[in-house]
Amino acid sequence: MVRWRQVMTIALITFVLSIVFNLGSSSLLGIVPLVFSFGLLFFIVLIGIVFDVVGVAAAAGKESPFHAMAANRIAGAKQAIWMLRNADKVATYASDVVGDIAGTLSGAIGAAIVFRILITQPSWNETFLTTLTIAMVAAVTVGGKAFGKTVAISKSTEILYIAGRVLHMLEPLGLHLERPSQGRNRPTNRKRT
Repeated sequence: MVRWRQVMTIALITFVLSIVFNLGSSSLLGIVPLVFSFGLLFFIVLIGIVFDVVGVAAAAGKESPFHAMAANRIAGAKQAIWMLRNADKVATYASDVVGDIAGTLSGAIGAAIVFRILITQPSWNETFLTTLTIAMVAAVTVGGKAFGKTVAISKSTEILYIAGRVLHMLEPLGLHLERPSQGRNRPTNRKRT
């Protein structure tokens, strides 16, 4: 059954984040040199890849290594358990929301870079430059995500530990995840005896 409230919430969050990121990156593109614009473009692509990796790791990971860490009060272990128990939400927000925003934004930034190049070099072929930029962004994004998925599946524990540590460090700034629920959202990848 489709959860319309959840779908509308995700759509609204995506809409707001897209506006914020687009305004921020557009403002930044207007003041930085062209070389830094390429750096911003690859940074946005990298964000999409990293969040996609975290989403896949949450879906592929197992809880057992983190229970011992949580018992020893290792920072980030409880956050990793929360990500595993909420793998569907983590995958949706990390891979779909942030990943898709980064993909859309990288295309817009690529177009803005082409526009800036054509202002300074009007004799250059617009079609060729646009096609080359889009192909480059697509190749880096798809290649990076393909590589990232392989790493996320084979190294899910390490990736979730790093992500859990980052979330733990963000807690003093007001980002608090709900604690893992007992009996609900249990992962399906645990063996039953």
